[in-house]
Amino acid sequence: MHIEILTPAQPAAREWLRKPRHQLLINGQWVDPAGGQYLPTINPATGEVLAQIAAADAGDVDRAVAAARQAFDDGAWRNMVPAARARLLWRIADLIDAHIDELSELETLDQGKALYVGRWAEIPMAAEQFRFFAGMCTKVSGDTIPSSINYQPAGKRIQAYTTKEPVGVVAAITPWNSPLIMHAMKLAPALAAGCTVVLKPAEETSLTALRLAELLVEAGVPAGVVNVVTGLGSVVGAALSAHKQVDKVAFTGSTQTGRAILDGAKGNLKKVTLELGGKSPVVIMPDADLDAAIAGAANAIFFNGGQVCVAGSRLYVHRSIFDKVVGGMADIARTIRLGHGLSPDTQMGPLVSKRQADRVKAYIDQAVADGATLVCGGGQKGPAGTFIEPTIITGADPKSAIVCEEVFGPVVVVAPFDDVAEVVAAANDTEFGLAASVWTQDLSAASRLSADIRAGTVWVNCHSFWDVALPIGGFKQSGWGRESGVGAIENYLEVKTVCMVV
Repeated sequence: MHIEILTPAQPAAREWLRKPRHQLLINGQWVDPAGGQYLPTINPATGEVLAQIAAADAGDVDRAVAAARQAFDDGAWRNMVPAARARLLWRIADLIDAHIDELSELETLDQGKALYVGRWAEIPMAAEQFRFFAGMCTKVSGDTIPSSINYQPAGKRIQAYTTKEPVGVVAAITPWNSPLIMHAMKLAPALAAGCTVVLKPAEETSLTALRLAELLVEAGVPAGVVNVVTGLGSVVGAALSAHKQVDKVAFTGSTQTGRAILDGAKGNLKKVTLELGGKSPVVIMPDADLDAAIAGAANAIFFNGGQVCVAGSRLYVHRSIFDKVVGGMADIARTIRLGHGLSPDTQMGPLVSKRQADRVKAYIDQAVADGATLVCGGGQKGPAGTFIEPTIITGADPKSAIVCEEVFGPVVVVAPFDDVAEVVAAANDTEFGLAASVWTQDLSAASRLSADIRAGTVWVNCHSFWDVALPIGGFKQSGWGRESGVGAIENYLEVKTVCMVV
């Protein structure tokens, strides 16, 4: 499989990549890491080095947290008039829109995804995160509470009320699959609440975090309010999770890493929100609109190469339509065009790294060795070995790794079912509970399945439909808390009760 080396069409993106190295943003200044070490960031499509990013150490984390602590404690940001903070967040959104083509190309080169994924889906949504939470700046309020206390001094009254205050310094740790939107989903509500932030992007995909940081400075975010520290998760992420001056961690990533973050956070009992792994079931009932369901199920697993936390990686199809659905899915899978993300013909780019592609291929090979049927795909291709063909597997043991574990690639396991009770039990037979989708024209079946499936989001006759107003998060080991939606700002607020004798 030949992959042409392509360069960005946007002059600004080309110029930005010509920088010999990309530093850390600490206290409003671009600085070298204390140890002087830099990491290469790789284009997964070709294996070429795109840029050198700073490899921070624990000392750099200390500097960034100290800057965020000072910016929070001096009160200028948290006490800013809410409408002024709102205008600044709106300005950030406008700058993202103004640079959307440049940001999309950087994201594609760094992560590998097809350009349309970032340009028309994820990066516009990142801008909308800032606009949505700009509106929330002026909506944070407490309550006046009628009290039944009756032992105040004679002639006095009780006045009781609550206020909501920013939690403090936030460590935002983001994944490699959809970088820019994930940065926005944490930065926007944290800033709206009046918090200060240290952002740690995934080491595989740090470029748009650094470019976004430049836009934040341009927008007028005060020094120290947002700091960006790149480097290895085992070093930077671990140091942030355990840091005694960090008040909260907001993390998106694997369940395994989420557990490690909890271990670090227990030192000072910092607040934690976690958006973790998924093994999302897709259920196709016998009365479903099959054209829509087949196309929807294919998109649910093959969009962004299956590197999506809510990817529909377990497909349950009523036995009466099983062969038709599997055949239709296979027809779609075989026609998906793999290629460099910047190529206009590409429908699916590579996985983020050779390591991830090897991991996905191992799941496929083990499933086949254990007796599952490979309907289509299964190949590993490309000059860097990072492309995995869209893959459909049937006949897998329900307790096998490929059915139970998050593969995070373009691999779907399909199984038949006969009745609703059976498919609900199968859908819930997982340690995860992030999302699911149900395809049916029967309102009763849709209502029952959406109620009985244990997942944070259930889509009916669609999958992966996103809106900044819709909460995102999971049941069971898919995480703690919810992002997006009006409630997300509560992740970054503390409630204070005030009781006065007046």
